[in-house]
Amino acid sequence: MNTKFGPMKILLYNGTPKHRDNFLKLTNEHFYDSLLFHRVIKNFMIQGGDPDSKHAKPGQMLGSGDVGYRVDAEFNTLLFHKKGVLAAARDENPTKASSGCQFYLVQGKKFTDSDLDNIEKQTGRKMSAEQREIYKTIGGTPHLDMGYTVYGEVIEGINVLDSIAAVKTDKTDRPLDDVRIISMKQGKDFKPKKVKK
Repeated sequence: MNTKFGPMKILLYNGTPKHRDNFLKLTNEHFYDSLLFHRVIKNFMIQGGDPDSKHAKPGQMLGSGDVGYRVDAEFNTLLFHKKGVLAAARDENPTKASSGCQFYLVQGKKFTDSDLDNIEKQTGRKMSAEQREIYKTIGGTPHLDMGYTVYGEVIEGINVLDSIAAVKTDKTDRPLDDVRIISMKQGKDFKPKKVKK
């Protein structure tokens, strides 16, 4: 993924094949080229993939554009919202099915044991020792786990994610200066990552 802040290399997970295949299909159709990161919240995430953002006027409200279908949720307890993951945006549909095109990359923040204890109480979900350690040292957004499908991660260019997350935004979280995905393409060295069930 090439942006004005530089490139990011994203690894897609094999454990979420519907999301992986849909993302690759749209990438190979050049769907994402010229779209904006239309929603940016520092220490949380950067969101893109709204087709309405390609020719959006300054200040135009974005986030409702889609491709006319959803992707079934693919939850896996081993895939969680650590910093740098790629996950699918969605509306409030009861099956938690994902948007056919909108996605976000997690910046998140670091959490303490006390923070994580509170999140476990609120969500009723227990985190593994490994997940807790990652949320304490690398950071992420643990309250989103098992609510939104995680299907990849940034493996090069995490500094680009941080640069985008730091831009100034308006009251709707849209960057004041457009942050475009210049282009996105499938790498030649693509090999699906295996995830244990």
